[in-house]
Amino acid sequence: MTDTILLAEDDQRLAQLVNDFLSQNGFTVLTESNGLRVSNRALQDNPDLLILDVGLPGKSGLEICKEIRADFTGPILMLTARDSDADQVLGLEYGADDYVIKPADPTVLLARIRALLRRYAPQRPTPQSTMVFNQLEIKTAQRSVEIANAPVLLSSHEFDLLYTLASHAGKVLSREYLFKSVYHREYDGLDRSVDVRISQLRKKLNDDTSTPEKIKTVWGRGYLFVPEAW
Repeated sequence: MTDTILLAEDDQRLAQLVNDFLSQNGFTVLTESNGLRVSNRALQDNPDLLILDVGLPGKSGLEICKEIRADFTGPILMLTARDSDADQVLGLEYGADDYVIKPADPTVLLARIRALLRRYAPQRPTPQSTMVFNQLEIKTAQRSVEIANAPVLLSSHEFDLLYTLASHAGKVLSREYLFKSVYHREYDGLDRSVDVRISQLRKKLNDDTSTPEKIKTVWGRGYLFVPEAW
């Protein structure tokens, strides 16, 4: 079955190039150039993946991402300018799963898309299908999380990050190790995705963001999942 991608990009030349390249690689591509129409298109067409350019007319990609994240269940990939660190951080905070810097290398874009679609595909149960830390329950087969029997809504990358930390409970994991485990590519030493997602996890898991006790920062080394803190 062919995966469908909704590409929200107002640069018609770029949109056509991306459309042609992804179509040649087996995807069905829908395009939208007006930011005001993207949310409705995404919910009506229900694509397998949404690509959002930050600088859309009418409504920015960041606004769309924040608006649609609770209702759109597929992965969201942001296209950002090379020097817009703030846009990259905001996109991740608003629920984007990954970003690609423009001008996008087609092969990099394709690799990121395939990685996101694999991550969102139904997961097979693992031998350790549930991890329990006091009130925290991580169900790996269902890719779901509960605290005191209340569901916690996590993005795919947030779940992967929590799962990696919990699988090594009591051990300090470096930013590089976490990045490679979650994104399956080399860490360039500059990407802030792991830090942003750690911050989001703390908020969603009721950890004190100023003095965290559940997912601790070990300065100069990385992050520590504290098993007895839940």
